[in-house]
Amino acid sequence: MFGRLRAWKRRHSLLVDTLALTPLAMLGLLSTLSASSYADLSGRDRFGPVVLLLLSAMLVVPLIWRRKYPVVAFAIVALVCFVQWAVGIAVLPVNLAVLVAMYGVAARRPLKWAIAAAVVAEIGIFLSLVRTSADVLNNWPGPTVFVVAIWISGIYVNMRQRYVESLLERAERAERERDQQARIAAAAERTRIARELHDVVAHNVSVMVVQADGAGYAIDTDPEQARRAVQAVSSTGRQALAEMRRLVGVLRDDHASGGEYAPQPGLEQLADLIDQVRASGLPVDFTRSGPQPEVPDGEQLVIYRIIQEALTNTLKHGGPGVSASVQVEYGAHDVTLTVADDGRGASAARADDGHGLIGMRERVGMYGGTVHAAPRPGGGFRVTARLPIGQTA
Repeated sequence: MFGRLRAWKRRHSLLVDTLALTPLAMLGLLSTLSASSYADLSGRDRFGPVVLLLLSAMLVVPLIWRRKYPVVAFAIVALVCFVQWAVGIAVLPVNLAVLVAMYGVAARRPLKWAIAAAVVAEIGIFLSLVRTSADVLNNWPGPTVFVVAIWISGIYVNMRQRYVESLLERAERAERERDQQARIAAAAERTRIARELHDVVAHNVSVMVVQADGAGYAIDTDPEQARRAVQAVSSTGRQALAEMRRLVGVLRDDHASGGEYAPQPGLEQLADLIDQVRASGLPVDFTRSGPQPEVPDGEQLVIYRIIQEALTNTLKHGGPGVSASVQVEYGAHDVTLTVADDGRGASAARADDGHGLIGMRERVGMYGGTVHAAPRPGGGFRVTARLPIGQTA
């Protein structure tokens, strides 16, 4: 509600500034109407209500733009006050406009302008006392204290606004840096994924070469074996082609140092991964459900890496006495992974700023899947991922 109110005030700032001047305008109107005429300082001439109303308008109207043009508004009001003094019109209640304008300068302009406005206001007080008071020095401190109090209030508001603006700028800069770090982490993760997919494709191509050579040797002596080898070449080639498309999409870093091509970990290595985590001191309950379908090597690598990253986060942030559970549910067209722990959950400090979760989303999103990671109600953390397999992916 307050946010909408502030937004409305920003959109209609001119209307708000005009309405804020209503008390001062009413004060000028009432003081003018209270007397049919107004004597000058010498008592010789008399000024009618029309002149006083015009004077009040000239003092109040410039204040409408005191936020956008505070120095100009103050200069106009001060000039009108000087003309009022020069023609001999005594001080009116609406002359408080000069203090409102001085406050606007102090609250929205640098200190040198605020000091200049205060000096002008003090000169006006002095000139007014010269004509109306026999003892200027004794009567000057009272109005001066009032002026200084308003001036200090404006300076405080100015400093407060600058402090808030610096905080907002710092927060925006921190947000930009955070987004940049997230993009860097995503790019680094894509590079690592590309390298792994490169190895997967290279392994599939190696299998195709071996199978094709076997089919060539067996085509005359064992046609059935040659047929099975050719079918294996076809199946492996389709998988390699799919992985190659993803590899091109991820944009592998060509300048990265290459290594020996080897098959990446997959579903068969999950048990070894769980044993390694248990050896590190984290109790893990590992269950699988459903008949295991034929899962391409690239998606097996995604499953392995998600479980590995989730358990690594549990080791880092779960706290003492934490335990974890890993569930792999095989469906007809997808695989659902659930990695949960009973550790600190939302209270745990994520030292990597969520870069591991970014990597999970990059991997799963590449195959059209989804991943959700969040603290569990009552404590702990849960990572749930769904990965389509086969033609669905």
